Amino acid sequence: MHNRSMNTLALALAAGLAASAALGLSKPAVADEIKIGEINSYSRLPAFTEPYRKGWQLAVEEINAAGGIKGDTLNVISRDDGGKPADAVTAANELVSREGVALIAGGYFSNVGLALADYAAHKKVFYLAAEPLTDAITWSEGNAYTFRLRPSNSMQAAMLAEEAAKLPAKRWATIAPNYEYGQSAVQAFKEALKAKRPDVEFVAEQWPPLGKIDAGSVAQAIDAANPEAILNVEFGADLTQLVREGTTRGLFQDRSVVSFLTGEPEYLEPIGAEAPEGWIVTGYPWYGIDTPAHDAFLKAYEAKYGEHPYMGSVVGYATFKAIAAILERAKSTDAKDLIAAAEGATVDTPFGEITIREIDHQATLGTYVGTTTVTDGKGVMENFSYRDGADYLPPDDVVKTLRKAD
Repeated sequence: MHNRSMNTLALALAAGLAASAALGLSKPAVADEIKIGEINSYSRLPAFTEPYRKGWQLAVEEINAAGGIKGDTLNVISRDDGGKPADAVTAANELVSREGVALIAGGYFSNVGLALADYAAHKKVFYLAAEPLTDAITWSEGNAYTFRLRPSNSMQAAMLAEEAAKLPAKRWATIAPNYEYGQSAVQAFKEALKAKRPDVEFVAEQWPPLGKIDAGSVAQAIDAANPEAILNVEFGADLTQLVREGTTRGLFQDRSVVSFLTGEPEYLEPIGAEAPEGWIVTGYPWYGIDTPAHDAFLKAYEAKYGEHPYMGSVVGYATFKAIAAILERAKSTDAKDLIAAAEGATVDTPFGEITIREIDHQATLGTYVGTTTVTDGKGVMENFSYRDGADYLPPDDVVKTLRKAD
């Protein structure tokens, strides 16, 4: 009797569900989502990472509005690493093991990026490094699971060395933060410049700790060596202090200066009317780029946030456009399928189409090179041009000697 009653109930429920479906009353299907783990140094360097976050949020909004990835929405779970490699690895582990993200992305400082790359290799997790610039991340410590978006130190050094080689200066000095990024940038620039100008010599070096520069002492030590030109790798608040103290002490008078990143508005704008004149820099002159790709990005960014974009905005936006392109190509979100999809992938960015190289997992994104000046009380770039990253990457036979892991 009990079994007969249960069978009757089951038939009734089935009939009811069928009737509901026929009337269009069934529960709507819920789209699946793809979780992305994002990690960056938001509390340590907000000048760059806050625009970066706005950039990737805009990209994710556009991707999901256009139907997501094969019908699945992107869901980004973000973490702050505080600029500490150990905290970045802890965050990555939590995102992978607890949140079940398909991949991890982000990173600002080079030492943090290397820690995340090492984690990715050991845990077999796909990692797209957004900002870290050290050459090691795709070469000496490169691995199958790690890719990089921005042009590396060697790429930017080669761009700057092209211009530096035209200067009459033979005696050079360097100023750089004493950690992986600064060390890598100085080494790359020395090699690039000496290849073009064997007659140059480097007569002084200053290595202030990151975020703790004693700008007066640095300026005094460099001036005492009497160089004809200076390479600067300082950025952020350290750059502002160096410019102000160096200007006061006459360090830059009658000397050429070549500088990584200084033309990026997040670093140049805070200096205001005290911005240096005539420095050769890499940067982002958002106000003077006239291309369809950048125009579309600029309008969308300004419409959403009511402010102009920064280099961080471009990096964040391009990072998630790259992630979308990879996911679209991938057979699944398995790490091996993501790697296969990323190698050779093309991505539309505000700077134009780029390719992610198979041999070293480096993207061909470039940057702008020009000189600094002051206009209407603000530091800006002038005489600038875009340098395609593909033109500053070594050939395959050289990469094979650099990439030890392969």
